[in-house]
Amino acid sequence: MAASSPQPTTSTPSASSEQDREFVTMALSGDQRAYRDLENKYREAIIRHVGKMVRDKRQVEDLAQEAFIKAFSSLKSYSAEYAFSTWLYKIATNHTIDYLRKKKLQTLSIDKPVQTKDGELQMELPDTTWRPDRHIVADERNAIIGEAIEQLPEKYHRVIVMRHQEELSYEEIATKLELPLGTVKAHIFRARALLYKYLKDQRDDL
Repeated sequence: MAASSPQPTTSTPSASSEQDREFVTMALSGDQRAYRDLENKYREAIIRHVGKMVRDKRQVEDLAQEAFIKAFSSLKSYSAEYAFSTWLYKIATNHTIDYLRKKKLQTLSIDKPVQTKDGELQMELPDTTWRPDRHIVADERNAIIGEAIEQLPEKYHRVIVMRHQEELSYEEIATKLELPLGTVKAHIFRARALLYKYLKDQRDDL
């Protein structure tokens, strides 16, 4: 079930809410530090929030980062009549629910025989989603993603490749590159944000 819409704040804003609104204003004016300040303030809370819905710790951190990217990409749509934290939690919740729905669909197999008292029953369903050009579209999409990765600055390119192609953990990447864990996470976050922006600009080609 999707999260309910946040309710406008009616009481006097807290010091924390006022700080958030100041950060948002600064971020929208182009201050990159404000984005980092917002992420640092809510990172652990969002990780804990997502962790209540997803057990895989590695996936939890990825989902939390992706939620921040979505939030920051939509920051212009944020209304100050709502608490920023409520708005951010709603995005994180919906993003996690979308992930869980997709994961559930991907793990549902129609090819595995069903055991009945009369033996095994093979399910045969018509493929209503078949497209003769599906492999061409997939190839084009992969080419665009590959091009986006290749255009990343070196320090971002290497961590994305290590994380998503070599499937290394954050800790393993930090050890291999001899970098602080926080730096690795920051680089991956920035790399994903750049990829998201590039792919969003290219979405008509996907």
